[in-house]
Amino acid sequence: MAWTPTIPESDAPLYERLVAVLRADIASGALAPGVRLPPQRELAYRLGVGLGTVTRAYVEAERAGLVSAHVGRGSFVNAPAEHRPYERDGPINLAQNIAAQAPAGARLPEALARLRRRPDLLEHLTYAPPAGHETQRRAGAAWLARTSSYEAVDWRRLICCAGAQQGLALALGAVLAPGDVVLTECLAYHGLKTLALHSGWRVRGLAMDAEGLRPDALEEAIAATGAKVLAVLPTLQNPTGRIMSRARRDAIVALARKHDLTLVEDDIYGAYADGAPPPFAMLAPERTFHVSGVSKTLAPGLRAGFLVVPAAETFERVLDAVRVSVYAPPAFGGLIATQWIEDGSADAILAETRDEARVRMAMARELLGPAMETVYAETAPHIWLPMSELEAERLAGRALRGGAEVTPPSAPVVEAGHESGVRVCLGAVPDREVLRRGLEIVAGALSSEVSERSRAVI
Repeated sequence: MAWTPTIPESDAPLYERLVAVLRADIASGALAPGVRLPPQRELAYRLGVGLGTVTRAYVEAERAGLVSAHVGRGSFVNAPAEHRPYERDGPINLAQNIAAQAPAGARLPEALARLRRRPDLLEHLTYAPPAGHETQRRAGAAWLARTSSYEAVDWRRLICCAGAQQGLALALGAVLAPGDVVLTECLAYHGLKTLALHSGWRVRGLAMDAEGLRPDALEEAIAATGAKVLAVLPTLQNPTGRIMSRARRDAIVALARKHDLTLVEDDIYGAYADGAPPPFAMLAPERTFHVSGVSKTLAPGLRAGFLVVPAAETFERVLDAVRVSVYAPPAFGGLIATQWIEDGSADAILAETRDEARVRMAMARELLGPAMETVYAETAPHIWLPMSELEAERLAGRALRGGAEVTPPSAPVVEAGHESGVRVCLGAVPDREVLRRGLEIVAGALSSEVSERSRAVI
């Protein structure tokens, strides 16, 4: 931009006066968040001052949090400090997909008091069996039956994990060897991508539509790769929020049986979707690993995940992996989750979390509505803004420079050339006021992107 400030006369060093003008223009709104400042050499020429003066001013402005400098791209204006409530900790967090934690935190002291009265408390100071303590396995099965429509779950096939991520690792590790192909959606959970990279598996991303994974794309990929494993997130898919219909699930089950395909089902968001179809673990129990947990509903710090295994021989293989990796699942986080599930607190926490998610979704609709993909559940914890890869990168950069961080657009991309966009998470921000500020920053970044496209067309 053609920012050419008028530098006042004073005894202060010239670079300090330049920083003071910059600060004033940002505070007044003359320089909007995300605006790119002139290159240093160009500004020095306009002002008739030395390049070193401008360089030092830009450095001091960055130290003061007024601008953000990016090598090869330039320096960009940050939002005024009063609009950046996370200034000391970084930008507003719209990148992390967790539930608002107020309901769980308020009930934690009571849960700890009740734990002291549990007759099995001291048992949880010893090593748990590789599958976890029976009380926790039963509680996990009850939770899945209540929240994920997984009514037929057998607690004897459930393994307690240190979060759903470990459940995914155990399930996929039981059926894949290094070099094997795992099929998944073209946009998928970033943790699955990193797990595959770490384990030496090849990931093939498949085309999607409004219901998620397309059966025709699945059959084509099976024929092309010979893959025997599909990792899929059918309910409130991450990052798009889509929900597979019962007919779509039946079609995928038919293909799985036809080609002897193992399904690894991530159902971590199932509790947020009212009326979702039954999970794959009920439709094809003989070939489905079911992964879930309480990180997205109760509290991520509990690290209480659940893995339901389809067959006895596979169950023992997974237990062997537990023994050699962690020896036994952690006990106390799972015990708190168990206490909450048994005494009804978990249901109350989930209800309050869903109520808060509904309010936050309404706020997102208000501020970002036209840019959002169809919302498939009013209590979903994340939204999807579909756009081209270039537009997504620009939006993420503008938002970050304005003081809000969204999920990096490249994070969920498994197969380029299909779909792209930006995921915005609504739960990690601690209160609604801060969330509104963050969404307003994203809305402003969207407006800038639309304006830039319009100028390009003209």
